[in-house]
Amino acid sequence: MNFILIAVIVLGGIGLIAAIVLFVCSKKFAVFEDPRIAQVNELLPGANCGGCGFAGCGGMADALVKGADNGSIEGLNCPVGGAEVMGQVASLLDMAIANGEPKVAVVRCNGTCALRPKVAEYVGLRTCAAMNACSAGETACGFGCLGCGDCVAACQFDAIHMNPETGLPEVDEEKCTACGACVKACPRNIIELRKKGPKGRRVFVSCVNKDKGAAAMKACKAACIGCGKCEKECPFGAITIENNVSYIDFTKCRLCKKCVAVCPTKAIHAVNFPAPKPAETIKEEKEAEA
Repeated sequence: MNFILIAVIVLGGIGLIAAIVLFVCSKKFAVFEDPRIAQVNELLPGANCGGCGFAGCGGMADALVKGADNGSIEGLNCPVGGAEVMGQVASLLDMAIANGEPKVAVVRCNGTCALRPKVAEYVGLRTCAAMNACSAGETACGFGCLGCGDCVAACQFDAIHMNPETGLPEVDEEKCTACGACVKACPRNIIELRKKGPKGRRVFVSCVNKDKGAAAMKACKAACIGCGKCEKECPFGAITIENNVSYIDFTKCRLCKKCVAVCPTKAIHAVNFPAPKPAETIKEEKEAEA
């Protein structure tokens, strides 16, 4: 009986000492977390898409609180939540934010099946990453879309789908949150986040082929040949030619569409603009005014 009592006392004593040690350690090594981080995290959409530049919404919440402590949260933005969520966060943290213009993912490749026919057949893991790692592709263009849909798989918002007729991905503007997941997923960097533009209107070069004119045209009939006509035509200095391909800076572009008219290969696209009036209609309107 004495042995049992001694064992109980010893075990009880060890448990008490261990509890005291754990209590002291928990107090000494406790990590304080600002309660505002949890509050901000609750306001964020919880998509954990990484579009903000952080691993998840928790990292973004922490950065926002630290930014507020340092006097500014400028440059921090949740593309999924948009202006509404960022406004709520700014209000919570008693900070002011600049209203950023909404962006949308843009596919900068116009190499449809008709314009860029297959010249080979790829046999292997059917992903863009695997195909690109092999320096392979089924067309003569080594820069364009590979058509396996890695961007589709990466999108958490069902905003991008492969068009079976063209073999190219298409973005649904209404669903796209500009999180950038498709941009990161594309191994050939043909997807870009661009300013959505007034009424969704934007102008961009739908080609990234860096080959010289003749080689680019041989690979794709709609390729940019780097002729420079668009650059000369632009009155706002928004277009530059680099590595044989033109690029339109959306921060400078004023949507005049002069570049669209002079592009010999129709590589420059104008999106969501009203259709031009037929010549007969214009003539009738002029006659009516006269």
